[in-house]
Amino acid sequence: MFNLILFGPPGSGKGTQSEKLIAKYGLKHLSTGDLLRSEISRQTPLGKEAKSIMDKGQLVPDEVVIGMISSALDANPDARGFLFDGFPRTAAQAEALDKLLELKEAPIAAMLALEVSEDELIKRLLKRGETSGRSDDTNEVVIRARITEYHNKTAVVADYYKKFDKVVMVKGEGTIDEIFSRLCTEIDKRA
Repeated sequence: MFNLILFGPPGSGKGTQSEKLIAKYGLKHLSTGDLLRSEISRQTPLGKEAKSIMDKGQLVPDEVVIGMISSALDANPDARGFLFDGFPRTAAQAEALDKLLELKEAPIAAMLALEVSEDELIKRLLKRGETSGRSDDTNEVVIRARITEYHNKTAVVADYYKKFDKVVMVKGEGTIDEIFSRLCTEIDKRA
């Protein structure tokens, strides 16, 4: 099983590239946001627990999210691998994910991190804001704050995976196909 984490700041092209990587490599997309919504809508025990916590305005604890990821892995035994999106976001989550994947004998192969200049990110997000309907994509001050938050929070996750030589920085500027080609080159080295 080939498991991959795709990282990048808002506007780096993760969504676009995820779709292309999933199609090419037959990976299963694993978004923790989608998992939470699915578990809640299906009213599973984990979903009920998560809803109760979210209804109080609190963040869902890591162990609940890890439980949902474990369920998703078990529900897809024939998957060639998983593309993790939006998780892990902290070193503690990365450690918990690694422990889970070790039990399932399916470690993270690589963390691909898209590198895009702040000016380019702002340009992309403002352009996306013209059509996305997302208010957080229309205000440059908010965009800069989101980028800073990304760097502050996710640097620790990259540091965690650097200890295992799993972080690969990939230039996230150029055409969609150029960026995709760079990502594929890195995946093919490890697959």
